[in-house]
Amino acid sequence: MSQPGGFLPDPRLAADSLLVADGPLSQLRLMDDARFPWLVLVPRLEGAEEWIDLDGGAQRQLLAEVNLAGRLLRALGPVHKLNVGALGNIVRQLHIHVVARSEGDAAWPGPVWGSGARVPYVADQREALISSLRQGLGAVIGATQRNPEPS
Repeated sequence: MSQPGGFLPDPRLAADSLLVADGPLSQLRLMDDARFPWLVLVPRLEGAEEWIDLDGGAQRQLLAEVNLAGRLLRALGPVHKLNVGALGNIVRQLHIHVVARSEGDAAWPGPVWGSGARVPYVADQREALISSLRQGLGAVIGATQRNPEPS
């Protein structure tokens, strides 16, 4: 596994998203599209393209990080549906999308992928959202540590 300081996400992911935090396994990134609250987890595992490329421990850790991302998005506001996907048809590097959907959003009820041009966050909005996600990350991790899920 690459160390956080030496890891580079695929250039397309890096261009379309912003780093929020480094987790135990993955980078947590915010897609730079103000139409949807949308996080992407990018495991720092060299050559991983598919879920099945991960050993059991890494799969469990990635699942925990997906759950955490979903909780972070729910904490931002009303969510009608969480979409979770690992497509990889364009970017082969393993990455998991976690998207908060709301009835009436720009793509509802269809998929967010290919649903029009991305609308980048304005600087103030982007920085406020990243700050909120980082604060929420600390709160969710603290709550999880106090109330661990059963094994």
